[in-house]
Amino acid sequence: MGRITEDLIRRNAEHNDCIIFSLEELSLHQQEIEKLEHIDKWCRDLKILYLQNNLIGKIENVSRLKKLEYLNLALNNIEKIENLEGCERLTKLDLTVNFIGELSSIKTLQHNIHLKELFLMGNPCTDFDGYRQFVVATLQQLKWLDGKEIERSERIQALQNYPVIEQQVREQENAYCLKRAKDKEEAQRKLQEEHENEDKRKRSNPGFDGRWYTDISATLPSSLESNHLQAPEIQEEEHNKKKLDENEDDLEFWNKPSLFTPESRLETLRHTEKQRKKQEKLSERKKKVKPPRILITEDGKALNVNEPKLEFSLKDDEKRNQIILDLAVYRYMDTSLIDVDVQPTYVRVLVKGKPFQLVLPAEVKPDSSSAKRSQTTGHLVICMPKVEEIITGGRQTFKPMKTTLDSGREQTSSRVQKPDELHSGEILLLILAVGLCLLYCFNYRKKKKILRSKRIEKLEVDPSKHSFPDVTNIVQEKKHTPRRLGSEPKIIPSEEDPDFEDNPEVPPLI
Repeated sequence: MGRITEDLIRRNAEHNDCIIFSLEELSLHQQEIEKLEHIDKWCRDLKILYLQNNLIGKIENVSRLKKLEYLNLALNNIEKIENLEGCERLTKLDLTVNFIGELSSIKTLQHNIHLKELFLMGNPCTDFDGYRQFVVATLQQLKWLDGKEIERSERIQALQNYPVIEQQVREQENAYCLKRAKDKEEAQRKLQEEHENEDKRKRSNPGFDGRWYTDISATLPSSLESNHLQAPEIQEEEHNKKKLDENEDDLEFWNKPSLFTPESRLETLRHTEKQRKKQEKLSERKKKVKPPRILITEDGKALNVNEPKLEFSLKDDEKRNQIILDLAVYRYMDTSLIDVDVQPTYVRVLVKGKPFQLVLPAEVKPDSSSAKRSQTTGHLVICMPKVEEIITGGRQTFKPMKTTLDSGREQTSSRVQKPDELHSGEILLLILAVGLCLLYCFNYRKKKKILRSKRIEKLEVDPSKHSFPDVTNIVQEKKHTPRRLGSEPKIIPSEEDPDFEDNPEVPPLI
């Protein structure tokens, strides 16, 4: 059964940032609350309070709520209206479908001068003759009763007949109280019988075969010793029989007629709670334990696992010789909930305990790897430098560096040979290649020298042959002969030049 706790109130005060001392509206409906407590101490500023569909049997601990305007106590176990005098601003009170039989208890509401609406439908008192006239005449501040407006003529007539109506209500109320006392005694007797039957059932069924086993060293019965393989079948039969009996008891309970009393309502609730607990136990037994996730097989092979179901991208950065993993981790997740483990052949990331594992396409350096988190997207970026070694089967082998000579060798020879042995044909090819390189270099130097000797020297052209008229001297005061620039002497290589080489094959320059 539920109780009113500070945590319960805070959870239902989200609209007020979980602050309870300044709370003005509180809803605690359908919480199986049996006692009304603590609210008048913790929530003094309450204006609206919802407590419908609970198991509250008495109105209490609300008299300090001076600002309370609306109180809803429908579908509870209340039998008497009381302790509401301190709610000075109460304007609406809902007591629908309770067990109020003492109709005279509404006189306590005369102190609530601002009370305008009252709901009592569904209570035993509404079956009394003269019920409405009695309430209208007693509570003259009311404007509405059970959703129906009170007219002025109805109130005048109720006040005129009040003495007679009050006498009728008193007699019916006394008869109800006597009947209610008998119902309480009957309900108490049934509850005691149920407890006794339950104790007998537990004593008669201590084990699966109905026997007590106090001695640990006691041997099994002869029938079970001879046929011990059938024990699971016997247990299954007993379980099915017990389940059938429980179903019959449950069906019998719901088909049994019950009185409209608080005790019957409590009995129904306890029975429902008992069935719910049995169902939870049964579901827990049927629930299978989830096997642990296999990340690495028995032969040491890593598997690709994405249990948190995150998006990712794997990039091979050849320029920087590294592998980059971009894992789309949740943006607002705390970094302390992420654990990164980089291995030479795979990377593993635990996100809130759920593993993400990815096999890498190349060997990486775990010590040189780095993991960073984006402050905008929250993605986890892991940079893993690649190694120049390949680890296979516990032996280290270096990556072969291909050269032009190796490529020519692969084209000429298709056989695979040991690195320590060289064929005689390969030695001859190597000597031939070196000789060709030397010959090429010698010819290149000779050709370069010949071209240097055959270089043609450019001569400047006489500028006087291509001179333009002087526009500034169109009008000449004195006649003068224009000067002509002398042509530069022609440069003829002399035989004394150290770079001069008289080659008869080269034609003369002029």
